[in-house]
Amino acid sequence: MIPVVPIIVGPSASGKTLLSLRIAERKPCEIVSADSRQIYKRMDIGTAKPTQSERARVRHHCIDLLEPDEIFSAGRFGPMARGLVSDIFSRGLTPLVVGGSGLYVRALVDGIIEGSFRDDDLRKRLNEEAETQGLDALHRRLLSSDPDAARKIHANDRKRIIRALEVGLLSGVPLSTLQRDGTVKADFVPRFFGLDWPRDVLYRRIDARVDGMIHDGLVREVQDLVSRGFSLENNAMDSVGYKEILRHLNGELELGAAVEAIKKNTRRFAKRQMTWFHGDPRIRWFDVEKAEDLTSIADQIVDALFQGPRALELSG
Repeated sequence: MIPVVPIIVGPSASGKTLLSLRIAERKPCEIVSADSRQIYKRMDIGTAKPTQSERARVRHHCIDLLEPDEIFSAGRFGPMARGLVSDIFSRGLTPLVVGGSGLYVRALVDGIIEGSFRDDDLRKRLNEEAETQGLDALHRRLLSSDPDAARKIHANDRKRIIRALEVGLLSGVPLSTLQRDGTVKADFVPRFFGLDWPRDVLYRRIDARVDGMIHDGLVREVQDLVSRGFSLENNAMDSVGYKEILRHLNGELELGAAVEAIKKNTRRFAKRQMTWFHGDPRIRWFDVEKAEDLTSIADQIVDALFQGPRALELSG
């Protein structure tokens, strides 16, 4: 029998956390967070982590594991999350994966895929480094992190050098390893459910969430992180919400301008999330605005997973 794992996806502010709690009220679950920033400690408000009371109601995994100066990647998340899924099943519970980090979800379900790893901002920074430090410096960096790839790429092949560095930095796995080992799919059947909103409604929800974060103390949260020595040099801090407040604290932006920048950048991020997820035909989408509420969607998901002929176990 092949176990089935429900996976809740969608853009920022779409209601994934509340939906997952509604599902957990109906079926004994433990939640595996597929969020690339909630894994960091002390970054609570800006990442919209489930509250302590919510985590007391349902056990959550992959939250508050690392300090913001530690490096984490989809390449590390995939095997770790698969281990958690197996452990949760072994205790007679249902693992419920919830998150908006498409690359993390893909690493869990489909394994590491070289073509998945793309970040235009990172690529831009690497190109700038090539201009200021010289392409030789980037090739030496690649030789240190991925000697097998570096030996196959000519020292003057700027495009391939940058691509190899990009894949390695994003995945946490050397490009040569990905090319050699290929992908290994998970040993469970994923059942994807997505939350969809009209764009204008989603954007209003995002704006309201950002206002709530400011009210709840996002500026104080960033000040605390700075006092502990964290900065934009740490990848975790180079995130929407944190980088704009850091600019405010550095005197580059008035608070109002920083808040507007967070809203604008979150809307852009949400658009990228929807582009990613809408490219996956496995996802069953729910129009949240047309549904009665998230409770009714939770009922439909639980019925689809556990009541019908394709309930929790699928015959192999």
